[in-house]
Amino acid sequence: MQHPAHRRPRWTPSPHVLAPRLLAVALFAVYATDSVLRYYRMETRSWDLGIFEQAVRAYAHFKAPVVDLKGPGTNILGDHFSPVTALLAPAYRLFPTPVTLLVAQAALFALAALPVTRAATRLLGRASGLAVGVAYGLSWGIQQAVDFDFHEICFAVPLIAFSLEALLDRRWRAALLWALPLTLVKEDLGLTLAAIALVVAWRARQEAPQIRWYALGVAALGVLATLVTVTVVIPAFNGSGGYDYWTKVEGGPNPFAGADTKIRTLAWLLLPTSGLFALRSPLLLAGAPTLGWRFLSGEENYWSTDWHYNAVLMPVVFLALVDAVDISRHSQRTWLRAYAERLPTCAVVAALALTTAQPLSALTESGTYHKPERAAAAEKLLAQIPDGATVEANVGPLSRLTGRCRVLWVGDSRGVTTDWIALDNSSGWVNDPLGYARELHPEDRYRVAGQADGYILMERVR
Repeated sequence: MQHPAHRRPRWTPSPHVLAPRLLAVALFAVYATDSVLRYYRMETRSWDLGIFEQAVRAYAHFKAPVVDLKGPGTNILGDHFSPVTALLAPAYRLFPTPVTLLVAQAALFALAALPVTRAATRLLGRASGLAVGVAYGLSWGIQQAVDFDFHEICFAVPLIAFSLEALLDRRWRAALLWALPLTLVKEDLGLTLAAIALVVAWRARQEAPQIRWYALGVAALGVLATLVTVTVVIPAFNGSGGYDYWTKVEGGPNPFAGADTKIRTLAWLLLPTSGLFALRSPLLLAGAPTLGWRFLSGEENYWSTDWHYNAVLMPVVFLALVDAVDISRHSQRTWLRAYAERLPTCAVVAALALTTAQPLSALTESGTYHKPERAAAAEKLLAQIPDGATVEANVGPLSRLTGRCRVLWVGDSRGVTTDWIALDNSSGWVNDPLGYARELHPEDRYRVAGQADGYILMERVR
């Protein structure tokens, strides 16, 4: 028997290792709870959850990612190039529900807290590192994305975070390798890859000059990937043979349109997150492509702080803050060092204060945990639709149907005769349901199969 004095001590993770992991687990629980409860209450905000479920459902059954919500027979790779969503297919095959996508997104957003917190802890110390991690986790950009159901950019957030963590740790090759898969997340993120690679080239120019050439090559690859994707790959899958989103800049880009909204978005990006200090770090360049295409677009939704568009900028801003604070701690200016040391605390205080008016604040309300009678009635109504039926639907019903029916966007059936029409008519936008059905399908007859708290279900009469 081994003497106790010679026993190998039991390994326990250090607080530097444990704290980021615990934070990531806690954030995952919060994000998943918020997303799943919103789905439970039938408060889906857009058609994107249905779109991505149709794509992932197709991948899960080894089929082309046809998304009928974008038009009958539409291959989603001809809309946005996001083959990365196929990674969700195995989980969806086991759990065929949109909740699978919501939980996966929560896990990916929470995973990004790990590299953000680790990098901040290594450079700034345990307390400041944890403060930055919490500030990222509760940042308004992440909260808005969690509240937006599901979007493919959830894959980009941890990839960017791990890449910039490696960059700050001077692991140059790892920084480039973590960023490379961004080209499979969305077509514009090749430019983000290029921006990260340029920062690597700049930072490594003296310490590892040979890396500079690799980084410049990766930067060129990122630009090339975006160009090839939007001019060749997407048009090859697109029924019209083009890239539909060029229409967002018709008439030429106008950076001054909506200037007040754009300035407000920039203020939100830089003030509560870093007190403008992130501007002192070249890492902020990684966010320039995303802001560039959004602000040059004529689509007003791209300019604001709403929806999911700012999520990919959150790890950039907070790791730029970490970098700027680390640089400024060695400044000869006393006031600058003092300001820098206080910024992690200020960032977490700002995030906590803003959370009271952000989506996650709903978790403090008892009503969040109860299904409204309206939702229960709507689910009972939609249960009349048999599996495999063809349905036209708008936002309210579609996420309850895409997992078991062929669902088309209402008014965009393009000659396909649908068995059912399911509408959320809570606002009263349809005055005459049967008349509306005749407008959609003049040669077919429908009957009202039921109504429940603003939801209308119509069945085709055979």
